[in-house]
Amino acid sequence: MKIESKQLLIGLLLVILSALVYTIHYFIFRDAHHIFMYLIGDIAFVFLEVLIVTLIIERVLHNREKKKKMKKLNMVIGAFFSEIGTNILAIFAKIDKHLLDNIVFFQEHSKPDKFNEFVKKLKENEFIVDIEKMNWDVVKKFLSEKRDFMLRLLENPSLLEHEKFTDVLWATFHLTEELESRDSLEGLPKEDYMHLAGDVHRVYSSLAPQWIAYMKHLKVTYPHLFSLALRINPFDPDSSAIVKE
Repeated sequence: MKIESKQLLIGLLLVILSALVYTIHYFIFRDAHHIFMYLIGDIAFVFLEVLIVTLIIERVLHNREKKKKMKKLNMVIGAFFSEIGTNILAIFAKIDKHLLDNIVFFQEHSKPDKFNEFVKKLKENEFIVDIEKMNWDVVKKFLSEKRDFMLRLLENPSLLEHEKFTDVLWATFHLTEELESRDSLEGLPKEDYMHLAGDVHRVYSSLAPQWIAYMKHLKVTYPHLFSLALRINPFDPDSSAIVKE
């Protein structure tokens, strides 16, 4: 309220000063026609000035700033996939009930259409893991070791610019807490396993689209990083970082 009142006072003061200057001009030159001619012309130009400044220049500067922020954010996302995302996706993909029967894999030399087909099939996947095949202790150990890393990412202000990735990070952190809250992950009630399966699905189904978006970013911006990310594709059971013919 104080800031708004101050701005209003400044605005009023400027109007009064402007009126005062015009009054002085009139008493000196006694030419109201000259005053109003230039006044109306200046007012007319204000609309063009608003168009140029706010709709063109400001938009260009905003887009430039947005690109810089997205570049920094993609660095954070890349760190997440390097430390956690790719590995956790590989764990879940191996026990996905429908993935291996339906997905179309692609390689670095594959045509763009092959990549688009892979993306389409992956988006259509239900991301339902077979909880009977889940090695809960492995998942718990892996995520627990990455807890501090996730906390540091959550402290990064850049993430505020990417709500979907923030949701992925929170979902992963929540799954970590759920697993750490249980002393043993063996012999739990069926209902509890179903609850954990729901947490896994939340992470898996939200993380996969972010991986696709990140892969597209690498493909356009950093082809050399895309090459490695493609070779260690978490959805391909035969993936390998080793370059082959």
